[in-house]
Amino acid sequence: MNAVAKICRAGHRVMDVCENGWQCMQARATWGWVAACVFIWLAATTWAYPLLLPDEGRYVGVAWHMLVSGDYLTPRLDGMPFFHKPPLFYWLTAGALAVFGDNAWAGRLVSVLAATVTVTVFYAFLRRYARLSAATRTVLILAVQPFLFGAAHYANLDMLVGALISLTVMAGADAVFRHEQQRPDRIAVLGMYVLAAAGFLAKGLIGVVLPGGVLFFWLLGRRRYRAMGRLLWWPGILLFLALVLPWMVAMQMRYPGFFDYYIVYQHFQRFLETGFNNPHPFWFYLPVILGLTLPWSIQLWRWLHLHGPLHTSFVPPTNRAEQVDRRVLRGLMLSWLAVVLVFFSIPTSKLVGYVIAALPPLAWFIQETFEQRKEETAPNVRRSLVRHALIAAGICLVAVVALLLAPQRSSKPLAQVLAQSAEPGDQLVMFNQYAYDLPMYAGWRSPIVAVTNWDDPDVMRGDDWRRELADAALFMPDHGADVLWLPSRLQDFLCRPDHPTTWLMAWVDEAHRLPALAGQAPVAQTRGMGLWRLAAGDAVNGCAETPSSAPE
Repeated sequence: MNAVAKICRAGHRVMDVCENGWQCMQARATWGWVAACVFIWLAATTWAYPLLLPDEGRYVGVAWHMLVSGDYLTPRLDGMPFFHKPPLFYWLTAGALAVFGDNAWAGRLVSVLAATVTVTVFYAFLRRYARLSAATRTVLILAVQPFLFGAAHYANLDMLVGALISLTVMAGADAVFRHEQQRPDRIAVLGMYVLAAAGFLAKGLIGVVLPGGVLFFWLLGRRRYRAMGRLLWWPGILLFLALVLPWMVAMQMRYPGFFDYYIVYQHFQRFLETGFNNPHPFWFYLPVILGLTLPWSIQLWRWLHLHGPLHTSFVPPTNRAEQVDRRVLRGLMLSWLAVVLVFFSIPTSKLVGYVIAALPPLAWFIQETFEQRKEETAPNVRRSLVRHALIAAGICLVAVVALLLAPQRSSKPLAQVLAQSAEPGDQLVMFNQYAYDLPMYAGWRSPIVAVTNWDDPDVMRGDDWRRELADAALFMPDHGADVLWLPSRLQDFLCRPDHPTTWLMAWVDEAHRLPALAGQAPVAQTRGMGLWRLAAGDAVNGCAETPSSAPE
């Protein structure tokens, strides 16, 4: 009992310290302090575990190839054009790798910075158009949230795209509010178009369609038709085109067929197809977003309460001329949340990270539940806020510890062996897999041969590494023929008496499918992946049964 009492007293002391810290933060909060605190919180643990496969390895690997090749125009996968996604994330990540080195922290830095900028700008936006206390509560809820924390720790496009969509919405809303308050608004409009262009270069048309939809339905609900027309400003449109067209025109000139593949297929056909990975029902994102924002999302039930934030008695006071009517701000947040969730619920294929742009308005609605209770002088509101923040932070840190204790699949251990032992002129072959992260970790700059049944019709119907490499080969068929081999061609290559030293990476339980690996032990293996070394000129098993020359 004494031990329990001591634990309880220690817990109360922690709560008291945190409450005092929260009061201090509210008093001193500026956008610089917010940015610094959020960056430190998000970036402190991104170095702790290697890049995760396949997504992190793929996107950081493409950026690394840009850096080492010096070709910053064309995203490449195994030396071939990779146009599944636009180039902005690769450009930014290549810059991070150039400054901070080839490591996971640098690879995830773009996601961390995107999350930091989102939280900081949202704070500045709310501080101007709401109240300081509301702005501070909202960014605490947003920053100390497992969903945003996880997105910032993941090196793919989702956090960057969600940030740019959010920033575009805020720039457009800022322009509307400025005009309504008879303040200059053209800089804000131009900023909206610059951010929309960045969103287009990060993920394509959704960087324009989603923020445009949010602002359209918000202004439609307010019947602000002239404001819609004011946002459609021709200098802004010309600026947008000047920013997005050069890269696409350059790619079309360099690789005929780019427009059809990148615009028609990737933006329209792919959105409506059903043959991709991760099929989920329409309502998929509702439990996802509620579950990944725990414990904060528990407070949303108060919106259904008779005396909750919707009650007419809850009208936060307006203290400054820049503050806007609370109902107008709620309308923006509702349009923002609804458009993002509905848009991404339409296609059958759904990934969790698609709805990151919905997190800022959700944090606002959660904030209002605390604000309403505080206005009604409910007891222990501040303590409840701090308690939720500590629990949320604990969940985030437990997730990091879980990745350390139960590491996910990574080729980094095999890459380290390769980096130490491989010689110039050696050949690297991957059988029935493609480890996107291995070239960066091993410093491997030569083409990698990928071996599988490329003549299988299912290759072009799938949505995996085989489809990505096969699509890339459409733009460089000669290079594709050099690096995409059938298993029989690999065997013929190894049967040549002058074959170079070959490093062969394969799943350990599939090694028996390659005659050359019969009776051979891998020089290294990790989590089911093995690395074999076949010395130059050495005879390999199975050569007596194979032709002496490889098929063209």
